Amino acid sequence: MRPFNFNTAAELFPAAIRKKKRAGFAYRRFGTAAEAVRFAIEELPADSLNGAYLQVEEARFDQSGIRTLYESEAFPLPRRPRKPEPAAANSNQDAA
Repeated sequence: MRPFNFNTAAELFPAAIRKKKRAGFAYRRFGTAAEAVRFAIEELPADSLNGAYLQVEEARFDQSGIRTLYESEAFPLPRRPRKPEPAAANSNQDAA
């Protein structure tokens, strides 16, 4: 992957509206691509991220590209810790 400037302004576009199903979020513009990537991964529900894209200057990133940027070593913002597994999975192990 070529060097990416996380300090460049970015736009996050929702998935295309399919019939009556809405995307769940509207277009947003961010001061930095880093903020846009963090919002997309940490704040958007998975179904809203699916089909959405991030535009930074002339480059476009789909869900996979956004995730790759978030997971890269160059990502400048702190990442939110991963959520623990659902309690239902743990209670099944306790019952055994």
